[in-house]
Amino acid sequence: MAKRLWIIGALAFTFLLGGWLTYRFLAPKPKPAESASILLEKIRTVVKLPTVEGEFSEIYNYNEYSGYFTWLWDKKALIRVHAVVSAGYDLTNLKIEADSSVRVLRIGPVPEPQILSIDHKLEYYDVSTGFFTAFSPEDYNRMNQRAKDLIREQALQSNLLPTAREQAGKVFDIVRFMAESTGWRVELVGWSGGNTAQ
Repeated sequence: MAKRLWIIGALAFTFLLGGWLTYRFLAPKPKPAESASILLEKIRTVVKLPTVEGEFSEIYNYNEYSGYFTWLWDKKALIRVHAVVSAGYDLTNLKIEADSSVRVLRIGPVPEPQILSIDHKLEYYDVSTGFFTAFSPEDYNRMNQRAKDLIREQALQSNLLPTAREQAGKVFDIVRFMAESTGWRVELVGWSGGNTAQ
């Protein structure tokens, strides 16, 4: 009787082990389901002339300190930000008039250079939270926006905009040269960016 129970137990164990091994190695692996909805919301025309790009890096330290028992409440993150900042001119309101009677091409008013775009990437290091706290999506959005704002401030304090103005002068020199080669003269209205002929 004991031998019979032992055989039944061994068969049951073998059956269960075989079922588990079959499930573990032969069953189809679950595939994650993905879906996306992409909607084109608006199309608008833009006339922008990027003349320079600058690469910026910064280390951004986010620390939300709650006072006593820091291990229960504090949230900290060390973030490395890498950004490419494009600077140049928004020419949406630029007017170009051709006076064929005197063969003059008037371009202007030429706007001041500005930051056109900031393409940034964040890498999170040393993210730690307290026992009762966690980073919410709003926290990540706020850190993302603050990092972008810091890059913008750093770009405005750099020589990016003066370099953009200098490069625009070279573009306008090319336009002037092309116009003069056909017998026209170029007048830039409101231009304060260098030695380009008026």
